[in-house]
Amino acid sequence: MKILHICSELYPLVKTGGLADVLGALPFAQHAAGQDVRVVLPNYPQVAEKIGETGHVGYYHTFAGDIELRYTDYHGVGLYLINCPHLYQRGGNPYHDQHYADYGDNYLRFGLLGWVGASLAAGADTWWKPDLIHCHDWQAGLAPAYLAAWEVPVKSVFTIHNLAYAGIFNSRHMAELGLPQDMYGTYGLEFYGQISYLKAGLYYADHITTVSPTYAREITLPEHGYGLHGLLGERAAQGRLSGILNGVDDTIWNPDTDTNIAKPYNSGYMQGKRVNKHTLQQAFNLPTDDSVPLLVMITRLTEQKGADILLGAAESLLSRPLQLAILGTGAPDLEAAFRDLAGRHPEKVGVRITYNEALSHQMIAGGDVILVPSRFEPCGLTQLYGLKYGTLPLVRATGGLADTVTDTTADSVAARTATGFVFHQPTPDALLGAAGRMLETWQNAKQWASIRQNAMAADFGWHKAAAAYDALYNSIP
Repeated sequence: MKILHICSELYPLVKTGGLADVLGALPFAQHAAGQDVRVVLPNYPQVAEKIGETGHVGYYHTFAGDIELRYTDYHGVGLYLINCPHLYQRGGNPYHDQHYADYGDNYLRFGLLGWVGASLAAGADTWWKPDLIHCHDWQAGLAPAYLAAWEVPVKSVFTIHNLAYAGIFNSRHMAELGLPQDMYGTYGLEFYGQISYLKAGLYYADHITTVSPTYAREITLPEHGYGLHGLLGERAAQGRLSGILNGVDDTIWNPDTDTNIAKPYNSGYMQGKRVNKHTLQQAFNLPTDDSVPLLVMITRLTEQKGADILLGAAESLLSRPLQLAILGTGAPDLEAAFRDLAGRHPEKVGVRITYNEALSHQMIAGGDVILVPSRFEPCGLTQLYGLKYGTLPLVRATGGLADTVTDTTADSVAARTATGFVFHQPTPDALLGAAGRMLETWQNAKQWASIRQNAMAADFGWHKAAAAYDALYNSIP
């Protein structure tokens, strides 16, 4: 099958979050399984710098101005790059400026991405045409709408990586985007008097997926559906909504081969983990101490990620024998609160307010526990990395966290299925309860080692996700 992925980021070329990690792995896993896979991506400056030589495909006159489409082979996967300097030649983040203000022309920048994806499905490249387009998040949401408007008979799948971001713009842009006015309505792009690129993808795609089975159920409920639960519930009832777990790219995330960490290790040779712990303690100016668990958290510092839940539990948590290392950026008030926490507890807390990919590897290798206390989490990747590195996840039971971490109980320990610690309510007290159970388990070194072995044996490889997507693609009429 010829598959075209339409996306706004792809690791390591351009990354703001987990979406990039998925697109940096799934197309390549599909290629390894024998599929003919290509990706279309804006040619941001950081992409152009890293990608090197590309070939000319064609020039196109679009509603967003004249563009060029270029092409290269990228590790076996075909990569189309939208060359449009007046839209994409900007420094920093693909979505907003240095002041975190969204670019005012994002409706054009990502409307164009959807248009190019649909145009390739319609035959814009005379040498290659996909059988199916796979669209990722709101930035690619218009592609299925263009297919519908142009009556192009190509299958479409739309994946929700995070429903919280809906790509909402003024309805006056409909005509400018070249979409027929009759697509503006409840049965179309209209969303509370505006247009939503996310809703376009949900409404017009042949099938919707999201990145875990639990999240697929949660988003059909009012409390998690962001006003789209009705449409999603309808698609679920039609059998057109699925949850497929993300995977771990073990060419990047593997403690046995990771060049970012102080000493490699594996489940049969764990001595290296102790070295990584000591290195991490030193990096965060914490006492080198094997007797206490080192908890790590690598996240956006937002309420969605439960950063405020951790802060609410922090004083009680830090009264116990443990250490805490935090890496991330986010809301200024939460950044300040964590800096203050580290200032008050320098012997127990280390904080880095930054983005650092290498340090995130070192933290997952050196930590004993990885905290993911999210209010909601479509899939989550850091808990999967934690499992792979024997850093036991302590998570809230939501979305993909519920699907990937098995709570430590008497039954799961006996069955050798326990892989971490789970709490249910998004409250400091619930987090503290799970932390208490974690500390009890920590005191039993033999049991801790057994749970760690379970965690490292869990298989969340991308080959499984690729096979699930292949089955889904072939099931679409």
